[in-house]
Amino acid sequence: MPIVVGVKFDNKNKVYHFDPADQTYQVGDLVVVDTQRGNELGEVVKGNFETQDAGEGNELKKVLRKASGRDLDQYRKAKETEPRALEIAKEKANKLGLSLKFISSEVSFDCHRVVLYFTSEDRVDFRELVKELASALHARIELRQLYERDDVKLRGALGMCGRECCCRAYLRDFEKVTVKMAKVQGLSLNPTKISGICG
Repeated sequence: MPIVVGVKFDNKNKVYHFDPADQTYQVGDLVVVDTQRGNELGEVVKGNFETQDAGEGNELKKVLRKASGRDLDQYRKAKETEPRALEIAKEKANKLGLSLKFISSEVSFDCHRVVLYFTSEDRVDFRELVKELASALHARIELRQLYERDDVKLRGALGMCGRECCCRAYLRDFEKVTVKMAKVQGLSLNPTKISGICG
């Protein structure tokens, strides 16, 4: 069985498995890992352990190293760029007359990629916006449309029970709400009532 470490990124609930490459990592260690999107900084939430269901069918990405002071400075710089990127995106979208509502931004660890999350009622051609943002931020730009559930998960909201929404507090993945589930729980079969606060 392969030995892996569990790593979380930012405040997301999902835990990803990485190959520790003969090193031992403890819970709380900050590490730089190789991901599909390039190098990222994450926190070890589960130290070295054996597992059967890690990376089946594809090779596990590696933990490159424990984060150094330089890595932490680079991470801070990326995080400080996020609000600026959001402001620039709002400015450029308004200038181009696009009906986009920007929710948040994510700047990669190396600052070469900026992901901007938005909601929109209409279909929007944002090719011109992407060009303008790329030249203003000197990075590769990705725009990702969010739907209500994703928006609530990202920004948080209070549920009808008065507590933070489950999808923000602890749910890792969204599962479909089916009519069968509603029947089992004796709930109303009205689709708008069984889909929760965030639709």
